[in-house]
Formats: sequence, C-alpha cells, structure tokens
Amino acid sequence: MTAALGPRTDARRHHDPSVRGFASDNYAGAHPEVLAALALANEGHQVAYGEDQYTDHLQRIVHSHFGPNAEAFPVFNGTGANVTALQALTDRWGAVVCAESAHINVDEGGAPERMGGLKLLTVPTPDGKLTPELIDRQAWGWEDEHRAMPQVVSITQNTELGTVYTVDEIRAIVEHAHAKGMKVHLDGARIANAAASLDVPMRAFTNAVGVDVLSYGGTKNGMVFGEAVIVLNPDAVSHMKHLRKLSMQLASKMRFVSVQLEALLAKDLWLRNARHSNAMAQRLAAGVRALDGVEILYPVQANAVFARLPHEVSRRLQERFRFYFWDEAAGDVRWMCAFDTTEDDVDAFLQALKEELAR
Repeated sequence: MTAALGPRTDARRHHDPSVRGFASDNYAGAHPEVLAALALANEGHQVAYGEDQYTDHLQRIVHSHFGPNAEAFPVFNGTGANVTALQALTDRWGAVVCAESAHINVDEGGAPERMGGLKLLTVPTPDGKLTPELIDRQAWGWEDEHRAMPQVVSITQNTELGTVYTVDEIRAIVEHAHAKGMKVHLDGARIANAAASLDVPMRAFTNAVGVDVLSYGGTKNGMVFGEAVIVLNPDAVSHMKHLRKLSMQLASKMRFVSVQLEALLAKDLWLRNARHSNAMAQRLAAGVRALDGVEILYPVQANAVFARLPHEVSRRLQERFRFYFWDEAAGDVRWMCAFDTTEDDVDAFLQALKEELAR
C-alpha cells in the first residue's frame, strides 16, 4: 500500500531573514496573499498549458483593468515578456526604437537581438524618457533596405531611472508613433509603481492612450515568479500563442502564474504594494537630502533613489547593506525599496549612511 502524501518536508532555511537590503525589489520574498493564492490553486488537477480555470478567470480580471479587448499571456519572466511582445509587433526585418537606458538594451543580455532577432535603435535621454523629438532621431529610413526598419517604439513605465511618464507624455508618444505607422510597446516591469505615483488607473496610460502591447510585471511587486504579455490592440500582433511557445515562455502548470497575477489584480494588492514601496523611497530620499555629501540624481517618483556619493563611502556601506553601483566610475548608486521595506529598514540604512559619511 502506498503511503498518503503528507506535508512532511526536509527543506531547511538557508538564509537569515533579518538581513535587509536596497539592491533590488527582486530581493524581496513573496507577499503572503500571493503565497496563500498559490496554496489555494495547488490542490487537485487542472488542465495544463493555460487551459486551466485560473488562467481563464485571469482574462476577466485583465478586462476590468485594461478593457474588453485585452488578452493576457502569462510568461515566466520580464525578459521573456519583452522579447515575446516585441517579436509579435515586428517583421523579421523590423527594429525597435528605445531609450539608451532601456532594460531591453542594457539588462537583458542581448536577448531581444540574439533570441528575438530584433535590431534595437537606441536614443540617449536625460531622464530615461523618450519624446516624439527623440524618437525621430531613429524613426526614419523605412524604404532603405540597408537599414533595419523602425516598426516599434518601446518605452518603460516607470523608467529605469525611476522617473514616471505622465499620461499626456505617453499619449503624445503613441500618437506620434502611430502617425508614422509604428506600434508602441510598454515595458511595465514596475507599472504598478507608476500608477501609484500618478494616482491613476493603469488603463489611463496604456489602452486608454493607444498603447498596443504591455509587458506586465508582477515579480517586483510581490509575486514569486511570472509576468504577462497583455495584448491591448489585437490588430497590432500576430500569432502570440505560437510566439510564446517558440520563445520558451509557455508554462505547463500555468495556473501557478495566473493565480499570482489574480492575487495582485483582483482587488487592490498591486496598488497597496506599490504605494508602500513608493512611500519608503520617499522616506529614504527625504533622509538623504538632509545629508551633506550625497546628491540625488533624478526625481524620486517611484520606488528608486539614484544618488552620487564618495566611492569609498559606498563600498563601506555595501558591507552593511546590499545595493548596486549604477555607474561606479562616477560614484552613482541605486537604492531600491520593495513592498516589504519597512520604516525601520529605511531609518537603519540612513543611520549607517550617516556613520559612513562621518568616517
């Protein structure tokens, strides 16, 4: 007779949960409500590859946020979401206009170009944000067979520098791109933080202003893993289901991605988490502004603080709290707050920073 399956486990904790850092919102664990949703979906059998009831229900939730034409395609990670989305928007000879600082250009290991077969046409920006005028630096030469054809504008909301596009700024980009026959992709790895910062629904700067496809980010906002490609304009894409599989982003047990997205989006967890991480960044920025020897580099509009301080101070501080250099040669660093960052975390970091500046 086979013994019944039980809750016994030999797993042990291998880290100190009291250790906190400001390196990335990816360092945070999962929100308890997300973990509860995973446990809820875990019992029994469900059809694989997205034919499960959780993925079906997710579509109705996505409609409530992004309109009745929106369709969500859950994927494993943000790079996979971006590469799959951009492939769906381009021809084989197509190119994507993006900011020089864009995640697809800087932090995805060349995946859009190597795996997606895309050409990225980058534009330097002072604050991470594109404008119609900046787009025009690369949006030309459609009939020139010697040049990759600009077909998509990709923007990040909020940007990699922690700045947030206004609704009107995105509307102007979309109208400009569409007038040139180009489509618009929005990398929304931290879309919840942007919506919380602007105090508007996510639809206000996505489907309502004509964005064609959205990469929706959940991992940085409390999920264990998983994101989604959300098609807002079905006429802008082709063969999304096939591209997701081809891009190695089709989860067999998709219910475990979909139920996490449901936990975030069904009510207001996505917004509560984002408002909290944004508030912690504001608390951190306020404390930093009171210190001599530290310069905040960009407006603090979401959950990131970019600062410049003496290199040796950062090195000593990194021995106490984990964070990354953004530009080590210049002494620029990035401090990220997460949904589980506490006021005590921020205050302890500020005290450590004061002590290292005084040394």
